[in-house]
Formats: sequence, structure tokens, C-alpha cells
Amino acid sequence: MNIVKKTITMGDGTIVEIETGKLAKQAAGSVVVKVGGMMLLATVTCAKDAKEDVDFMPLSVEYKEKYAAAGRYPGGFLKREGRASDSEILVARLVDRALRPLFPDDFHAEVFVNVIMISADKVNMPDSYAGLAASAALAVSDIPWHGPISEVRVARIDGQFVINPTFDVVDKADMELIVAATEENIMMVEGEMKEVSEKEMLDAIKFAHEAIKEQCRVQKEMMVETGKVEKKAYCHEENDEDLRKAVHDYCYDKCYAIAKSGLAKHEREDAFDALKEEFMETIPEEEREDKTMMVNRYYGAVEKEAMRRMIIDEGVRLDGRSTTQIRPIWCEVGYLPGAHGSAIFTRGETQSLSTVTLGTKMDMKELDEVLVQGTQQFVLHYNFPPFATGEAKPQRGVGRREIGHGNLAWRALKPVVPVGDENPYAVRVVSDILESNGSSSMATVCAGTLALMDCGVKIKKPVSGIAMGLISDEKTGKFVVLSDILGDEDHLGDMDFKVTGTKDGITATQMDIKVDGLPYEVLEQALAQAKEGRAHIMGEMMKTISEPRAEYRPNVPRIVQIIIPGEFIGAVIGTGGKVIQDIQKTTGTTITITEEGDKGIVDIFGENKDAMDAALARIKAITTVPEVGEVYHGKVVSILEFGAFVEILPGKEGLLHISELDYKKVDKVEDVLHVGDEVDVKLLEIDEKTGKMRLSRRALLPAPEGWVEHERKPRLNGGNGGNGGGRGGRDRDRGDRGRGPRRDGDKGPRR
Repeated sequence: MNIVKKTITMGDGTIVEIETGKLAKQAAGSVVVKVGGMMLLATVTCAKDAKEDVDFMPLSVEYKEKYAAAGRYPGGFLKREGRASDSEILVARLVDRALRPLFPDDFHAEVFVNVIMISADKVNMPDSYAGLAASAALAVSDIPWHGPISEVRVARIDGQFVINPTFDVVDKADMELIVAATEENIMMVEGEMKEVSEKEMLDAIKFAHEAIKEQCRVQKEMMVETGKVEKKAYCHEENDEDLRKAVHDYCYDKCYAIAKSGLAKHEREDAFDALKEEFMETIPEEEREDKTMMVNRYYGAVEKEAMRRMIIDEGVRLDGRSTTQIRPIWCEVGYLPGAHGSAIFTRGETQSLSTVTLGTKMDMKELDEVLVQGTQQFVLHYNFPPFATGEAKPQRGVGRREIGHGNLAWRALKPVVPVGDENPYAVRVVSDILESNGSSSMATVCAGTLALMDCGVKIKKPVSGIAMGLISDEKTGKFVVLSDILGDEDHLGDMDFKVTGTKDGITATQMDIKVDGLPYEVLEQALAQAKEGRAHIMGEMMKTISEPRAEYRPNVPRIVQIIIPGEFIGAVIGTGGKVIQDIQKTTGTTITITEEGDKGIVDIFGENKDAMDAALARIKAITTVPEVGEVYHGKVVSILEFGAFVEILPGKEGLLHISELDYKKVDKVEDVLHVGDEVDVKLLEIDEKTGKMRLSRRALLPAPEGWVEHERKPRLNGGNGGNGGGRGGRDRDRGDRGRGPRRDGDKGPRR
């Protein structure tokens, strides 16, 4: 084995080991990255040639966490890892977006990158090192690629920036970003923040870049030591320079005119397609089939050049806007009467219909991942059906793009949605994109904000979002930053930079670069321009609804929350859940109990106030501690010779002695009470040792004229007292059970 091992010492002293030559040696490149007890295996493979008619980069990136890595069994019936989880898909997307721009333009062979967590220590976060592992595997391969890069997580904790924080401290951060970069330029940024400024975000990116530079230098050393500095030469394109020139000469001016015409999206697409067909007619019919693929490629380049030159030279965009202008916006809330909250947000030709649904704790999303378990109170789902862009094709479930866009919108809204003690509800926002022509994820953020306020969820502040673009000229160094980009400007441009935030700061961001890096000058201008755009969009949103409704919409089920002592949780649930199930069944409510420390948090969820009050009364009765001197309305559960046992609260019974039934002499308990009768009683005493209770009906009756009350204190042991445990006892040595209490002392009932 030709093992090459390198180490990187992080700023906090953490040692990162990168090793190649030991595992997966038949792959084109493979490395193991180790940090503490966490290990990632990254491999890359490449097809020998491109498939026919492929003129793009078919890159596939997979990230997988093995349950065995953390000493856990997978859930489910099969007990083995299944399809990728949302979190694994999100990590794979982070790596993909950093690697993809650096492959050569004419390289079209399939490339597969696999990053696998093979060991976990539950301390170090594996996704912080996934980009480094993937890049290192490419670096020690012969696959053509303009890397290396690395990715790090940068967090601000207690005012200090930290690179790759551990699980136990990352939750304390008010800013958390994943930053990818080459040694020279930033490539990708994604993360969430708690209303930070543009300058603070830029400082975090610069701090992350310094750590990345060292990781890139170490990878370059590995390339030298493994002999992989020179990469394999590939070219998967056939070219005809005469045809390229003919396409440019015939189409460029006409493309420019179409681009400048200000046509709507589909009309513009139709005009471009008609121009391409017009050029195809100039080619001899017998040559058209062979040259179609090259014409498509050359024509696409001409179309891209015309649109980019128009924006750079004239500052005019495809829809006629200036570089900073935002498309027309209209909003509406309460559109769907059956939803708990709903909103439409339309910006230009992009439209989101968003809904909010409130549920119980049982509706919360359950997380059972390799390293993360628990529940998630607030979720956001994003759907992008084909009809949103006018495509005639079936919808085949949720794709990676939908998961990624939904996660970005969720991050944007998460800082303002109340959770925990501030909000007892589970909250689900769903964004259905009905039209799309750029930045549908940002439309989701805006529509989600409006829908939450329409529902009555007390969000801390409204959030708006905007997507920024970039058109740059490598030869002249000139660049133009675009606000609120169209789909074509995203496709043909050099950057897709999404920024969300409140009026007081940024809450989330996602930036993808399609060129070899981004200077800080461009990033600063984009952030400043995005701030102005967000403020404009927020102003338009506030014209529709400016704050959460004072009350929840009428169709929102209500929740009543009470806190009970921990020792009563079992009593409320009952054996096998019998008690709580009976309460839910008889009242038509849903009840959840969460144990926190020495208390239980009980949520009663229902649509009918009377039903919720009934459920609340039953739970309070179970958890109420009887108090001496209080009057209770109880039910007779059994009768013995010496008295009756009365249930004054669910599961709590006390003795109503025959002497406490009335002022007058009572010969038989049955002369006054029967099993099932309801009776008001006063709690006279609770025995401190046994907890047995002594009740009185007589104490609630008017005393006979001239009556003198003597101190009375019957003993509560044996058959004469109790709260159920001694109910079957006998009044063993009392001869005359009808005489009542003795008058010759204060010794209680005669024995």
C-alpha cells in the first residue's frame, strides 16, 4: 500500500487527518477524513467516456450516514439503511454545489462522488467535513477538475467566530454558515442567522475562508505526493468552427432584438425557438440530423451572449427592468376558507400559494437519524409541480430540489416562529408553487410569512426574501448585480444569491456561484442591493397584512395547556392508557402529556369549548390535591355497617362515618345513602401517615337549635378511615353502632 497521510491543525487545536491509499483503492480517488472518533470515507469514479448526445456535466453526489457508525440499529421492518433522509440529501447538495462549477466546460463524462460516514463520535459534526473529503478524493484522482476546494461551518458563539463547532455548542450560535471556497475565491454559502447585519455575515465568510485556504494547501500537497497534479485529458465535444461562426453571424443580432423586446417568458422562449428553427432551414436537409446537437449548443451560446451583453452594456434586462428594479407584487390572505391560514404571494410570473396548519404535539415531525433524534415543532414543505412552468409531464414525488428549497425557506422563517413555551401548537407551512419564473423559494418565504400572520401565529417579525444575480465580463472585469432575478437570468448568469431577513437583519442565505469564485467586492454590493430589495418587498407585503391576527382563525382548533405535578402523570394516563383514552373518547378531544423534569405539561386540543372544558375538569379532578376544610361533590362507591366510602375526586375516596351523616341518630347508612348517590361532603381530616380522609355530611347541614358541638376526632386507622386501602375493615369492638359519638370525652368513636 502506498499510504499518504496529511494532518491539519485547526485554530482550536483540533486535528484533522486525511489519508489515501488504504481503503477503496479501485476507485479513481478515495480518502478517509478523520476528526476525533468521526470518520468519513469519500470516493470518486468516472465513466471512460460521455454518453451520446450529452452536452452537460452529469455529476452525482451522494452522502450517507451508516447507523453502525454510531452503534445504532436502523429503524423499520428491514433493519437496514434505506433511501437518503432529508438531512443526507441536504448535505449532498452542499457538496454538489461547491464541486460542480469547477469541472471543465467540455467535460461530459459521468462522475460519481460518494461520501460515507463510517464512524461517529457524537461530538464532531460530519457535514462540516463532507466537502473537504469529496474535494480530497477528487484531488488524488486523475479526473479533470479545477479544485481543490473545502467547506467549513462557521458559527458565532458568544460573539466569537468558531470553525466547525461541535454538536454540544452549535445550538448556542446566533449565526451558522457553511462556506465553500477555493484558495482564491468563495464558491458557495448557505446558512441561518438570528437577524445579523450584512457586515457581520461578510466577516463570518472571510473568517471561514482563512480556514479553507489552509485545507486547500494541504490537498495540493497530497496531489504532488500521489502524482495526481496532471489530470487526464478529456474532450467530449465534436466541434465545427465554420458552423459555430455561421450560427453566430446569422443569429446574434436577432437574438439581441428578441432579448430586448421585453416579451413575457413563454413568448420569449417561442421567439428564440423560432429563430433556431429558422437557422436550421439554412442547412441542407441531409445534414440537419448530424448537425442538430452542435447547432443547439452553438445557438445556446449565442443566446447567452446576447442576453448578457445587453445587460452589461445597456443595463436592460429581459423583461425591460433596470438592474435594481423589483417585479410587480400582489398579495392576498385568507384565500382558502378551510385552511387555518393561507396566503398568495405573486411577484411577476412567480406565485406561491401557502397554507398553515396547526396541530398537537403528536403531529410534530419525528427525527430518528443516525446522530439526531427528537421532534421538530415547526416544519415547512415546498412543492414544485410541472405545471408551474407550463411543462406537460407527470409529477413523480418530492425531488432533491424541493427538499433544498423547502429547507432554505424553513431556515428563513425558523427564527421568528414561536416554539416551546411560547406556542403549544405544531406548525406546518406548505408552499405550492403555481407559477415559476425565478426565486420561487423566496416567494415561499414571503407567502409563508403572510399565511402565518393570517392564521394568527404570533411570529416575532415578518420576513421577506429576494434572489440576486450576477452578470460578469471576464475580459473587462465589468459586472452587474441583478435584483429579483428571472429564471433565465439564473440559468444564464453567474450567481444565484438568495437572502432573507426581517427589517432588523438577515435570517438565512444561500449562494451558488457558476464561475470560478466570487470577489468580495461583488459580494458586498450584492448584499447591499439585496437589503434594499427586501425592504421594498416587505413594504408591499405589509399593505396586505402588517401583523398577526389578534385571534386565531375561527376554524383553528384551540389548545388549553396546564401543568401538573410529575407524580400525577401516571394517574392521568392510567394503566395501559385507559384513563386518558377514555377522556379523549368521551370528550372528543386530543390530549398529549410531555414530561419535563418534575412536572407534566398537558395539552388539550379540540374544536368544541364545552368538550375541552369537560376534559380539563376531569384532568384537574385527577390531579387536584384534596384540601382539609373544602367541600366536595362526591359519589357513594360502597357502603359498610359503619359508614360509606365517597369518591370526592377521581381515584380519591374518603370515609363518611355513620356518625357524620346527620345530627340526628342514624341506625343504618342505607337510611340516608345508597351506592351511586351523589352527595356534598366536607373534608374534615387527612391522616398525615396514611393519607386516609375523614368526610362529613353533617357539617354541611344546619345545626339543630341549641346544639353544642364538642371536639370530635374519630381515629382513621382500621375500618374507620381510609382513602380506599382500609375500606373493607370492620368496626371490631363497637357494640352499639347506632349510638353516635361518646359524650364522655374526646376519644372519638367508641370501640
